Amino acid sequence: MSTKKTEQKPMTFEEAAARLEEIVRALESGTLPLEESLSLYEEGVRLVRDCSRELNEAEQKVKVLQKTAEGEIHPVDFAAPDAE
Repeated sequence: MSTKKTEQKPMTFEEAAARLEEIVRALESGTLPLEESLSLYEEGVRLVRDCSRELNEAEQKVKVLQKTAEGEIHPVDFAAPDAE
């Protein structure tokens, strides 16, 4: 007998943010049993971590346009605006 775990496709950032909003609304309603609230809270923490990680990765990819003393514009990494 095979006990294969079905692998779920990772959520996009937008899907994770939408799910997080659903979780917040459900928790704020105050109508859920304790166990379900704890389960949703744990899922929310995981989603926040995933979204934060994804945002940090995106931030590292962002390019900032920086003007040189001569007025030229060239792209530099967001994390290192003084690097050339």
